[in-house]
Parts: sequence; C-alpha cells; structure tokens
Amino acid sequence: MTQVDLVDHAFDAYAALDLKSVALLLDVDGTLIDIGPSPYEVHVPKELCRSLERLVELTDGALALISGRPIAGLDRLFSPLKFSAVGGHGAEMRVNGTAVRHHIRPLPKAMRERIAKSAPQGVLIEDKGYSIALHYRGVPVGKDKLLQLLAEVGAAYPKEQVEILPGKEMLELKRAGTNKGEAVRTLMTLEPFEGRTPVFIGDDVTDESVFSILPEMGGETFSVGRAFNGLTAIFDSPASVRAVLAQLAGQQNGTD
Repeated sequence: MTQVDLVDHAFDAYAALDLKSVALLLDVDGTLIDIGPSPYEVHVPKELCRSLERLVELTDGALALISGRPIAGLDRLFSPLKFSAVGGHGAEMRVNGTAVRHHIRPLPKAMRERIAKSAPQGVLIEDKGYSIALHYRGVPVGKDKLLQLLAEVGAAYPKEQVEILPGKEMLELKRAGTNKGEAVRTLMTLEPFEGRTPVFIGDDVTDESVFSILPEMGGETFSVGRAFNGLTAIFDSPASVRAVLAQLAGQQNGTD
C-alpha cells in the first residue's frame, strides 16, 4: 500500500478490531491528544476519557497508555481515571490501576541539576527523576547545542549508562536499555493482556521500539501522521484516533 492507502485504510481497520481478543496500547502526546506548546499545556477532551473508560470495560481491562510521561503525570491528565500504563519510555509500569512497578533508579540529582542549570534560556526542563527532557518548541536554540550539552553531562558521569532519546522538538537523557518496546513485551505477559493480540498506536521516533517488536508478537501497529516500517495503517491526526476510539466505544463524536 502507498501512504495514502494506509491513511484511507486506518479508520476501517481499527474500527473492525475484536475487542475480546486484542489489547489496546495507546501512546498519548501526538496520538490521543494534540501536541501543545509544552507538556503542561495540553487538552484532554472529556469525550476521549469517556471512550477510554468504556474501552477498558469492553476489553476486560486490556487497555494501556504507553507514554514518555511519568505515570503520575498521566494520572493528572486523565484524572480521576487511572489506566494501566507504561510510563517514562518503559521506566515504570502499572497494571489494573494498582501498584506502579519501578524498573530503573533515578539519575543522580546532581546530574539532572547540572543539565537544568546549563540549558539555554527558554528551553523547558522536564525532570522525571529517571530521565530529564529538554523541550525546545518555539525556542531559537540549535538542536546540536542541546545534544552537546547532554553528551557532555553524560560523559561527566561515566558510571551512569545513559542515552539520548530524540522526539518532536525534544531531547531526553535517560538510562540506556529502557524503552517502550521492552516494557510492552513485559506487559503482554501479564493479565489481562496475556494471550491477546497487541495493537499499538504511536506517532514519533520514541515509539519505534514498539513498532519494531509487535510484528514478531503477532501484533498490529498504527501511526499518526507519518510512516514507519511494517505499519497496518496511518491515522492523519489525533482527532481521527479519538474518533475511531469513540466508534469502538459505541459513542457519538463530541465537541468537548
């Protein structure tokens, strides 16, 4: 299929999913909700919350948010709802709305503080503890300058195995070896996800680790706005994703 065909195919392919046999895995920023000026300036439509809540019921709990945000941040966005989730690009996990499993230890405080103090003016610092992200949307600062800063700080702490993860006008220094894909692999061994077909929607290079492993797990992959290898189909926008989720949930599209 061409990219145009993949876009045309997305709604029907996703709307035809058998909710009794699949696990719905959903990226958040750029997938469920539109990208905002900053991570703290985004809008979560009430209709989306109603759709997700209903889909948790229809899948017998096999729905999870797969995000770079910490789980506590996801809870604030979707309050009072608390979904099963992979947070921090695989750094933490919660299943069935209960315990959060922390997979990695935080980066040294001094390391994070050094990055925050050295970042150019206007760059938004998102300190997640186990990682630190620099958001430069709308800021006249070169990406190379931020890459150099993160690389230099990483080199100053040789005992800390870290890597730089790029995103949409964002760079994040995180512990090496932690990613969404490996976390999803673990998630799919746990109830109520085990034995179901994983179906993932993502939008960014930070989601490539999931896109790459799902075919070997017999899963399906959808993206938003851009092509990746092996996709089932491509949604043209987060609004289209919200619309198909509302369809699956048996709801009418709203304007909240």
